[in-house]
Amino acid sequence: MANLLLADDDVLLADLLSEFLTGQGFAVTVVPNGRAAVEAVGRGGIDLVVLDVMMPELDGFEALREIRSGSQVPVIMLTARGDDIDRIVGLEMGADDYLPKPCNPRELAARVRAILRRAGQEGAQDDSTSAVTVGDVSLDPSTRSATRDGAPLVLTSTEFNVLIVLLRHVGSVVTKSVLCEAALGRKLALYDRSTDMHVSNLRKKLGEHPDGSTRIKTVRGQGYLYAPSLQGE
Repeated sequence: MANLLLADDDVLLADLLSEFLTGQGFAVTVVPNGRAAVEAVGRGGIDLVVLDVMMPELDGFEALREIRSGSQVPVIMLTARGDDIDRIVGLEMGADDYLPKPCNPRELAARVRAILRRAGQEGAQDDSTSAVTVGDVSLDPSTRSATRDGAPLVLTSTEFNVLIVLLRHVGSVVTKSVLCEAALGRKLALYDRSTDMHVSNLRKKLGEHPDGSTRIKTVRGQGYLYAPSLQGE
């Protein structure tokens, strides 16, 4: 049974979501603010966090920043409906996915399951347990670990999923729809920029190849391509 942390100061909505998620087989802990969410994650045992943006003490962004300073636990942000800025900021800061409020409990449960499944929870495994190495970057699905030039590479669960798909198709274009389904377990929606933001985060963390060439290239109108080093792999 996966342990979920729901952080939201809207008591009625939190009760509704908690009751529904519990009925779907999850263990749910509810906290009313961002500070309590950070403390709960710090104690361990949380498999996924559902984090509202607007909360007292620490808002969702501040809480996410503190969580990401010491944990890569999957995070779904609840954002104001139609507020693209909140969604983009949350993804830039390391959120795995987002839903607008008020959200449909069934949709939230589906998002939670998809992310947990791809993070190795609920008994699901990666399509392949074989480690992947391309140049100086190595990923091991069995331990969900990543290194660059031998040093640990800290990735969120979704970033790991995006990168391993790109590495397994090195030199070939991977469409945004394929990346979205592989990383988030859902179909790419119109105007959905989640995949773009995860790729942007990966570019920042990976940097360029040692020879200065670009690792992840955008192929306009198609998707993304992980390019081998110009010096050869």
